[in-house]
Amino acid sequence: MLTNHAKIMQFFSMANGVTGRKKLQKMIYILQKCNIPFEEKYHFYVYGPYSEELTLRVEELCNFGFLDEIKEDKSNYFQYNYTITNEGEVFLQQFSLDMPNYQVKVDKLKAKSSRFLELVSTMLFFDDFPLKETIEKVHTVKPKQKFTELEITEAIQFIEEIKQS
Repeated sequence: MLTNHAKIMQFFSMANGVTGRKKLQKMIYILQKCNIPFEEKYHFYVYGPYSEELTLRVEELCNFGFLDEIKEDKSNYFQYNYTITNEGEVFLQQFSLDMPNYQVKVDKLKAKSSRFLELVSTMLFFDDFPLKETIEKVHTVKPKQKFTELEITEAIQFIEEIKQS
């Protein structure tokens, strides 16, 4: 029943904390696209792929006391930091999850900025299209981001790299 919660907890344990709700959303989505069996459904939203299910699960895990959510005031916005609690580690130990080892992917994702992960996840959202059309879609749905050719090239390389790691 709580297997999907446990998968999210395992992710937080591997990530050793995550800074930013947007970054969290993008990391889980990209891992899904790398065939890591997270089950949250995503749709396209303001900052790219977004899962209301993931938001609700994280909120529940915070309410259970398994995750700490620290809200930082960054003057013009709030940033949220998530870390697993001791109770969360105990909860996680009660599950034997059938998950591949994806620690390398988590480390690579954690090292990237939210902006970059927004680009990568948006490209992956449109990965059914040929690459040229995917790039056009990114520029169409994200005109204010003004992603450069260099950023797009780096995103393409990163997608290949993370899928192989």
